[in-house]
Amino acid sequence: MRILVAGGAGYIGSVTVDLLQRSGHEVHVIDNLSYGHQAALSSETAFDVADLSNGDAIKAIAEAFQPEAAVHFAAFIAVGESVVKPDIYYRNNVTNAQNLLEALRLTGGKYFVFSSTAAVYGEPTAIPITEDHPIAPENPYGHSKRMFEIILESYDTAYGIKHVIPRYFNAAGATETLGEDHHPETHLIPLVIQAAMGQRENIKVFGADYDTPDGTCIRDYIHVEDLAQAHLSALNYLADGGASVKLNLGNGAGYSVREVIASVERVSGRPVPVVEAERRAGDASRLIAASDRARTILNWTPKHPDLDDIVRSAWDWRQKHPDGYEG
Repeated sequence: MRILVAGGAGYIGSVTVDLLQRSGHEVHVIDNLSYGHQAALSSETAFDVADLSNGDAIKAIAEAFQPEAAVHFAAFIAVGESVVKPDIYYRNNVTNAQNLLEALRLTGGKYFVFSSTAAVYGEPTAIPITEDHPIAPENPYGHSKRMFEIILESYDTAYGIKHVIPRYFNAAGATETLGEDHHPETHLIPLVIQAAMGQRENIKVFGADYDTPDGTCIRDYIHVEDLAQAHLSALNYLADGGASVKLNLGNGAGYSVREVIASVERVSGRPVPVVEAERRAGDASRLIAASDRARTILNWTPKHPDLDDIVRSAWDWRQKHPDGYEG
């Protein structure tokens, strides 16, 4: 299959691109490198530095490549930032994403995989969260993702473009060669690892008074390799005639902020300095996935469910790349 991957030089995107290529698919990556790293792509990968805001440029790339499918990894993802800068989240996560969808439509492509988020559910009313949980996002990030989900539903009805919408919980971990390197970093596990390595003074715990056993937020962490496999399975599912579907991707187990810190301390053998801070706007207390639907429909099972194993893979990658892809 010919697959156009937006944001393919980023964290999850690069791991997925690598898997797609090893599985025999023809991949063309577009990325503006605002968060991605060209070093995360093989020298053999077809790649254009391009921004999804430029609809004409994206259409020209699609016309030349003639993709059968597109995968979107090019969203802005920081909940806190979305609260104070909602304009850039709606512009990038909705308007720019639609430019990719339009390019696919206008060049005859029929399949779209859109990386969505558990943030569309808001504060959960039941744990674990199923795909039938009420949709009630509490921040612009979650709202922007839900808006594009609705656009995909309309494109299915009007144009027959089938989609799979994986709703991520918390991507984490690394492969032997590809890891997490954001500037600035916003994800908990790499931040705690940086604190353990002495690359940052401490790790801030945003809120210690949530209604959880230790007072800190609980999240469902899923290894990036398992996410990549789910995307490959989603594309195969669509190619086999599968109907459009939304699927939670998680391990079904939740770990608190303090448990993640303890895991990094176990794996690294180093203490992590901690400072308690005020809650961040828009953070839900618990987000844990029910992924039964994905396991059934995609015949998918996470291979790396253990938190220490996830942390160890991230720790090992960071030891080889202490300065990320720039090191």
